[in-house]
Amino acid sequence: MEFPSSVKEWRKLILPVLLGGALGYAYYYFIGCVSGTCPITSNPWVSTIYGAVMGLLLSQSFTKKQPQQEGSQNRKEQES
Repeated sequence: MEFPSSVKEWRKLILPVLLGGALGYAYYYFIGCVSGTCPITSNPWVSTIYGAVMGLLLSQSFTKKQPQQEGSQNRKEQES
């Protein structure tokens, strides 16, 4: 994963994290675990962070891989 350089790339990174965090908190708020025995849904901070991480991972699974440069592939062929 490369560091985003434009605003559009930042949006593609930040929006899924914010949406995942909001959904994680909503899951805690509406469904949650009253007894406190559920490690993820008993604490709003944990469920929000878990949702944000899941949003990031899900968004990164849909990104297109950029093609490799020809020079790096030629080096691999020469090493073989």
